[in-house]
Amino acid sequence: MVKGGVGPRLAIALAFGSSGAVMVLELVSLRLVAPYIGLTLETNTAVIGVALAAIATGAALGGRFADAVPPVRTLGPLVIFAGALVMLVLPVVRWTGEALRGGSTDLVFLVLAIALFVPASLLAAVTPMVTKLRLESLAETGTVVGRLSAYATVGGIAGTVLTGFVFVAKTPISTIVLTLGGLLVVAGAILTVVLRGRQAAVKPVALALIGATLTVVAPRPCEVETAYHCARVVADPNREGGRTLYLDQLRHSYVDLDDPMHLEFEYIKNFAAAIDGSWPAAKSLDVLHVGGGGLTMPRYLTATRPSTHNKVYEIDSAVVELDKKELGVRTGPDLDVVVRDGRLGVRDEATDSRDLVIMDAFSGLSVPWHLTTRELVADVRRVLRPDGVYLINVIDFGAAAFLKAEIATVAAEFPQVAVVARKDELAGQSGGNFVLVASDRPIEAAAIAAKVGPAMQVQQELTGFVGNAPVLTDDYAPVDQLLTPYVS
Repeated sequence: MVKGGVGPRLAIALAFGSSGAVMVLELVSLRLVAPYIGLTLETNTAVIGVALAAIATGAALGGRFADAVPPVRTLGPLVIFAGALVMLVLPVVRWTGEALRGGSTDLVFLVLAIALFVPASLLAAVTPMVTKLRLESLAETGTVVGRLSAYATVGGIAGTVLTGFVFVAKTPISTIVLTLGGLLVVAGAILTVVLRGRQAAVKPVALALIGATLTVVAPRPCEVETAYHCARVVADPNREGGRTLYLDQLRHSYVDLDDPMHLEFEYIKNFAAAIDGSWPAAKSLDVLHVGGGGLTMPRYLTATRPSTHNKVYEIDSAVVELDKKELGVRTGPDLDVVVRDGRLGVRDEATDSRDLVIMDAFSGLSVPWHLTTRELVADVRRVLRPDGVYLINVIDFGAAAFLKAEIATVAAEFPQVAVVARKDELAGQSGGNFVLVASDRPIEAAAIAAKVGPAMQVQQELTGFVGNAPVLTDDYAPVDQLLTPYVS
């Protein structure tokens, strides 16, 4: 028997679908905000917190509203409005983000929080309203509530898994948002017509059409939406062959298509100085790169040290394809690019197989924490030959608590550690990119110093600078909490 106009299968479908939609929206929101405020543990935590608050609010208000107004009147329009508001999330966030690019990230997040909270709350209200319609007597309350809650949970799991493994990997974010909102609007319209008649669906559908239009015309900060980043390549107006790879909001790599020996970024020049100061000119090397980006260093090493073999672990396959398409990357005997997590890649490398390991992997300004710990450093040391060198790019500002912790961590495994950076950075007056040099052999500090820029310094005495900074381990690596955020 159909209770309140909603049969058991329809009730399950509504609970399942609305919960799944909330999880899709939550995960997509993380991707939407990343180009403007970055993607860190705090960002993830904050977005999850907003989503959970919306679920709690929607469940509470949905149940209360179901007792005050017959759900048969409100259920369909509620789903339509939720779909319309889902469509508005993307244009609202992107227009705000573009307007405030380089400015207040707090305001961008506040706008996202509001844009996410409202439709997620409406969707979370569906299950208690459907439950109200399915209840016929107190004798079956537990069965009905338990069954619908279980299916809602399963829906949330399905939305999470499909988004993480399928939707984001295969489909642009704008398409996911538009499709999700559209499906909700269609489902809500059908539900409204079935329960109340056609006329009740007109106004909510009109709002949905407005949301769809705004989504289509909203700014698109990405050339390619990858599984991890918002990626684009921008031509340098001052250098004919110059290209900059942006991942989310950051300039990640710079290459000159005509001159692989041209190095634009300061820290890349410091990488080159550390390498050229540690080995004779033109000596070929076996190099392992953790993090690919625009593959600037492999190009440089191939050009300056013929017969050098570069192996690169890059986790984002779409970035590799963008490198091949727009940055002229060609894999071959001198360049082996493997799409894989760097930690797992290092683990499988043979002992004493590399002269040089370069760690330059980032998610926003933050290094993925599992690439910072003593266990990883110990594995890198195993892979390096006795006279090998480990280079790490570290970004930090202000008190540089993460930088100090990473130096302490590297020094716990390598007897020789030095830092290459600007003098004002080492004095704590500013922040930016710091290049750590670690080895079992004495570091050629004088030779490296002779090759860096005049504003740079190679510092080997680091005890006073590091102080009592903790050693990062797999059990304790609060990287995002240690990092001092950059304030423009």
